[in-house]
Amino acid sequence: MAHEGPPDIRDLHDQLVAAERDAKAIVDGLTEEHGTRRLKPGAWSISECLDHLATANRVYLRAMQEPADRGRARGLHRSCPAKPGLPGRLFIFTLEPPPKWWSKLKAPRKIRPREAPPLADAFESFVASQADVHAFLRSYGNLDLARIHFPNPFVRGIRFSLATGLHVITTHERRHLWQAWGVRRAIERGNTDRQEVASR
Repeated sequence: MAHEGPPDIRDLHDQLVAAERDAKAIVDGLTEEHGTRRLKPGAWSISECLDHLATANRVYLRAMQEPADRGRARGLHRSCPAKPGLPGRLFIFTLEPPPKWWSKLKAPRKIRPREAPPLADAFESFVASQADVHAFLRSYGNLDLARIHFPNPFVRGIRFSLATGLHVITTHERRHLWQAWGVRRAIERGNTDRQEVASR
């Protein structure tokens, strides 16, 4: 599906499409057992990675909704691209995969995944959250996203621009899809090893 708007808005749509395509590739052909398997205690399964992303996307969008509506009411229309400022870029850098040793923070309680959610349910929830982000972009892409700010839903006193929030969402998705790929590859390697042993 082709998306309209300025190049920076189209790029955000494209990042969301790429993440959804990546998620589909991760779950393709997986059994429920594999989709909910944890490689070790405390680690997340593929379904938990997807569930975490779906929840985090919704929490961010809820925090961004009211400031966006206020911005529209005040007539704060687009005057520059939807790009993060320097503090936002630095924060986004810490989210890019692979995780840096100094950026491996525990997810806030409100966006921790459900324990072993069904794979299909977690995937559908992620896809639904993607549709919500696309809808936000379509509704508010003509606003001054780089100059309208919202309170960070996890850190009191910190405010991000809506542009930063949208880039946080797409980068956060790349981080945990990278994590989910690692789980899938480890599972596939384990299956291959068992098949080789069985054939000897």
